[in-house]
Order: sequence, then structure tokens, then C-alpha cells
Amino acid sequence: METPVAPAASALQDAVDAADSDAPAASTPRDRNTSRTPRPPAEPRFEIDMQAPDEVGEFLLRHMELQRFRLLRNLDANELARLLAAAPANLRELLATLGYFSPVVDVVGPPALAEAADAATGNGNNSRPLGTVTIRISPGPVTQVASVNVSFVGDIATAPEASEQRDTIQREAQVMQGLPFSQSDWDRTKDAALRALIAKRYPAGRVQNSLADIDADKRQANLYIELDSGRAFQMGEVVVEGAERYDKTTVERLVRLSGVVPGSDYDLAQLQAAQQRLIDSGYYDSAFVFVEPSLDGASLPVKVQLRESQRQKLVLGVGGSTDSGARLSVEHTHHSVPGIGWRAVSALKIERVNQLASTDWSSPPSNDGWRWIAGGRLLQEQDDFNITTSQRLRAGQSQDGVEYDRSFYLQYDRASVFNEATQTLRTAEANSSVTANYAWTRRRFDDPISPNSGHGLAVELGVGYTLGTTRLPFSRTQARWLGYWPLGDRSPPPEAKPGEARVTSATRNRTDLGRLALRLEGGAVVAKRNAAIPDTQLFLTGGDATVRGYGLRDIGVRQPDGSVLPGRYKGVVSLEWQRPIFNANGRSPVESVLFIDGGAVANRAGDLKPLWGVGTGVRYNSPVGPLQLDLAYGLETKRLRLHLNVGFTF
Repeated sequence: METPVAPAASALQDAVDAADSDAPAASTPRDRNTSRTPRPPAEPRFEIDMQAPDEVGEFLLRHMELQRFRLLRNLDANELARLLAAAPANLRELLATLGYFSPVVDVVGPPALAEAADAATGNGNNSRPLGTVTIRISPGPVTQVASVNVSFVGDIATAPEASEQRDTIQREAQVMQGLPFSQSDWDRTKDAALRALIAKRYPAGRVQNSLADIDADKRQANLYIELDSGRAFQMGEVVVEGAERYDKTTVERLVRLSGVVPGSDYDLAQLQAAQQRLIDSGYYDSAFVFVEPSLDGASLPVKVQLRESQRQKLVLGVGGSTDSGARLSVEHTHHSVPGIGWRAVSALKIERVNQLASTDWSSPPSNDGWRWIAGGRLLQEQDDFNITTSQRLRAGQSQDGVEYDRSFYLQYDRASVFNEATQTLRTAEANSSVTANYAWTRRRFDDPISPNSGHGLAVELGVGYTLGTTRLPFSRTQARWLGYWPLGDRSPPPEAKPGEARVTSATRNRTDLGRLALRLEGGAVVAKRNAAIPDTQLFLTGGDATVRGYGLRDIGVRQPDGSVLPGRYKGVVSLEWQRPIFNANGRSPVESVLFIDGGAVANRAGDLKPLWGVGTGVRYNSPVGPLQLDLAYGLETKRLRLHLNVGFTF
């Protein structure tokens, strides 16, 4: 038998609504012109003394039928007696939804209820309170879920390509096995199974049958779900609406690069990925990608509705950070430069220690997702007494994927360093170089904004020549890796309030132990000792996002005068424990952080000696990403430093 859900209001409720209304049955013109004193709030006709364990008492008080009639003004003793006679059955039904199928229920009316009933019969009305109804509940043992069986009919039952989908649905449903039975958990499990069915290949799928077989003697529940997938559907032709300023072909390419190809299996995740890719492209303020229902054939037309961004945009910004101080920025974007149709993004940023002017140009994506890129920048950075002025030009191609990005490009660098203390240049002429580079990034995080698990890897490889009077070859390699590990046993899921569904997906549940985050970075420039490599191709570290406890680019090759210069080798390691402070059973909006960071820079690999920083902080998980405030202690400098970091990027 399917377990009962909380019953609907009885027919008496209709009478309650009518009897308790303040509206007059009829009115005359004189009545409408006469002001009326509002009726005072209704006083309870009776009280309820619920004597039950906490895990069920609050739920019963909230949902029991008897509760609905306490404020009924004209409720008399005779009607209350009828309600009390029906109350035990109603309470047993409610307890069954929580998994209690053999409760002891005792409902005792007010001691003088019989006399009040006789008085009400004789007088026709009695406005005095009727007394207190006492309810005693012994819920008994809770029923456990012994098994969860999922069967399939339709195409999914035999299609070889649907085997993984079948396994996923069965695995997620069986998470309930061994847990206390409740109607809300059972409903959630059925809903989750249906969502997993219709998310891929079978958008017309349905729950054909479901059964909760309760063995009250053994206190076991055997659950059965039968899913009817119907036929499999494929993606149809892409129909674009709202493409006016920008080429419609670009929309079709971006949708296709997300996997939405006519003839491919229907996949809700691919539709969502296409929608996100369109928004991330910058050409559109909003995008909606969905399928049109189709009664003919097995193909579903894909509809794309767009609201395009303005062709040009100017953004003025004011900000700041603990490393760079106050910041003023101006950014101009032209989404379709006349004549070539490329996007151009030009920016000017002025900070206490950095000043940047840059422009980056990119073409619309090709059929395989590659786009041409070109750009240049002028940058001035100040570290202690050293002021580094650099120029960079870059041209190549890039490809933005769902999980990974790739690019290859040629790059020209030129840099000179001026020492304010000595009023001299570091070298007689600016160092310059030209390199050929390849960059690859892969991201596998469960959440792109506030990850709880997963990892990311980024690698850059470059080879080139120094320019100037001495031309020598060199190579440059840099890699970054970031991983998250949830801590604690994520099964069974946290207890829910009575009547509310548990969060039973082990992949989504976050424990009160939080997670560990490990970050590793390394870099190396291999060249002859006398190779004049531009400083912007070498390495410095330290600051909010690298080694806390030290200032921005404070870790490098220490010079006799106390200044710091970049080096040819770099190593960084960071271990962080992020733990919820509140709402430990879910994603806490506020978390505590403990961390240890280490970083080293040297001109020879054997000279790498890490400088360490330790500290603690508070992290707020906002909808747009984490906001983290850290207090770090540099073991080398023996000083405390405050760090502020906003957002998650990799």
C-alpha cells in the first residue's frame, strides 16, 4: 500500500470558512452608510495539551485536523465531541507519514465537555471556552527502509546507451535504504528519480507506478518505483530569436560547441551549458535555451531567445585591496569593431603600486570554437625601491571549452627596472624577448562559484629567444593545481525536521567538518646564466592570493640593499581548512578558515627556501563567490598582516 499523506481538510472546513467570515449575508443602503466596529480577534474555543516526543509533537500540532477549528467562533461542545472522535485516526495518518505505523494514541476531551454539550443543546449557544484537549502520543518504533527497487519500461529498459542512466537512477534511489521511512523522503526520492529520467533522452518520461509496502510487524518498508521512459528524443534544428546586432551564426556555433547538435540525444545539461556559454560570451545580457514540445517524430526543435548587449559599454570602477591600495579603473568594450567584427576590450587601472593600460582583441569563434586573439599592455609596478616598466604584445588563438581552455600565441616582452634609492637602471638597456607559448587549463569543480570538491590544473609552456646585443634561447614553464576534499562521512544524510525531506544526495551534502583546500604552484625558466631575460618573464610571489603573511610580490631574490628582484624558479604551497560556523548540515554562509602558506623564489633550484605564513580568517559564501578576510603571521618577518580576497577564480 502507498503510505497516506497528510489528509486534506474535511467538508466541515467549508462551513468553518463561511461561519467565520465577517462579511454580512445581506445589506441595505442604510447598512452600507453606517460605520462598523471591527470584530476583535477570535479567542480559542479550546486548548491543546500535546504530550508527545519532540520529534513528532511539533509536526502533529502543525498539521492535525483538530488545530484548524480552535478559533471557530461558533464551535460548540457537540461539534468538538465529533472532532475528538475523529482525531485519533487523523493523528495515526500523520504519524504514518513519519514512519510510525504502530503508535498508541489517546485523545481526552475537557472534563466538563458532556455538561457543556447539554448546556449548548438547551440554550442554543455557549460562548464560554470549552476547556483543554489532552493528546498523549507514544509513537513506537520507527519503520526502516529495507529495500528500494526501481524498474523501467519503455526505451530505457533495453537501450544499451541508457545503461549508465539506469545505474545512476537506481544508485540515487537506494540512498534511502537503511534510513527511517518518511513520506516526505519517499516523495523526494520519486521526484529525484523522475528528474534524472527526464534530464536525458526521455523528456516525456513519467512515474508509472509506485508502492510503499509497509510491514508493521517487522517495522520494515519495501519501496518500489516503476518508471516509463517512453521513446527517446533527439535535438532538432536550432531556432534563434533576438539576434539583431550580432551575427546569428555566432549563436548557432556557441550552441553547437556546448553539444546541442541536431540529431544528438536530448540532454538538459547541454541545454543549460549552451545557455551559460551564450551569457559568458559577453554578447548577450540574457539567454534562454529550451526545446519546443513536438508530437511528430522523435526530434525536438531547440529554441534560443536572446536579449543582446549594447554594442559598446563603458564601465567606471572604484575599489581597493590590502596589497595594492585604492584602485580607479576605466574599461571600454566594443563588441563588434566596424570592418572586422572583432571584440575590443580596453582598460586603464591606476593603483598605489600598479598602473596598467591594456587592450585585448578577439574574433568571433570559428566552427570548432577557436578564435583569434591579439593584445598589448603597458604596465608599471613598484616593489620597495624598484620600479619595473614593461610592455607586452601578444597574438595567437584561443579556445574556451566547457571543462578546459587552450591557447597558443606569440609574445613580445620588454622590461626595465629603475632603482629609486640609487637613481640608476638595473641594466644598461631594457631586456626584451620573443616567445612561442602554449597554455592549457582544465577545471573539474562541483561548483564554479564556491566549490566543495574537485580540482583544477593549469599549465603554461614557452620557448623563445632573448633580444638585444646577446641573443640566447630559453624556456619557461609554469603550472598551478588546486584541489578540494570534503571531510567527514557524508552518509547518512543529516536529520531533517519531521515532515521535511532529507538531503540524501551524497554528492551534494556538506558536512560540519568542512573541506581541505590544497594549492600548489611551480615555475622554472631554463637559460644560460648571462641570458638577459625580461623581469616580467621571471617570478615573484607573496600577497593575498599566494603567500599570506607577506606583501604583494615580497618574496623573491633578496638583494644586498634589501630590495627584492624576480628569480628563475618559484614554488608555492598552501593548505587551508574551511569549516562552517553556522548551519553545519548544509552550505554555511559563514565559515572559519585555518591555513598555512609557503613560497620561495630563487635563481637556482637548489636555493629555494620557503618562507612560511600561518593564520586564520572568516569567509562569507555570497551568491557571487566567497569573500574572505584573513589575518596572517609571517614567520620570517614576524609581523601580522591583514588580507582581503574576493571571489573564486582558477
